[in-house]
Amino acid sequence: MELYQTIFSRRDVRHFKSDPLPSEVVKRILLAAHHAGSVGFMQPWNFILITDRNIRQEIKSVFSGLNETAAQNYAGARKELYQSMKLEGILESPLNICITCDRTRNGPHVLGRNSMPDTDIYSTCCAIQNLWLAARSEGVGVGWVSIIDQAKLKNLLNIPSHVLPIAYLCVGYPLEFKEKPMLEELNWEKRIDLTNLVYTNYWGTAPDWNLKT
Repeated sequence: MELYQTIFSRRDVRHFKSDPLPSEVVKRILLAAHHAGSVGFMQPWNFILITDRNIRQEIKSVFSGLNETAAQNYAGARKELYQSMKLEGILESPLNICITCDRTRNGPHVLGRNSMPDTDIYSTCCAIQNLWLAARSEGVGVGWVSIIDQAKLKNLLNIPSHVLPIAYLCVGYPLEFKEKPMLEELNWEKRIDLTNLVYTNYWGTAPDWNLKT
């Protein structure tokens, strides 16, 4: 797919086909993730491929408990809408991937990280985005499960104490790619107009050129 088309058609996918992903497709997606930019060429990421259904069932149980708690943040119709939404595809997708950040990689003095130590996390997010876009170009869907307990996830996956799980992803061929993001489609949120987000030189100073598309 053409780059801009890939970006604009990327979706957070929750509904998957049961078809397995070819190993060559998975390799290409992971290679794209591994070629993300990273501060100091730190490359702090690792990728845990999770196919074991028992492990995924345990992770689904963690999600379900936290999701019930999260529902209490809303009331009335908003709560009903929240509870009606499918927010994961942990068991349905043929592959789950946990992307982690090793905060000690390349030692304590990584070039460019001295004044901004969290750039290792930001770099890992670049790898996640690369993976997501590469997957979309392959016709593969990705869903990020953010309703998760990091400590329990680390325990279930035997992740070392100095390594931080950043993203738990459900990956597989989708039933469909929606025209709009699910939350926009359901009127939960809407995309903010770019003209409200861009300033020139100082915060709050609008640019003197038209950002309308």
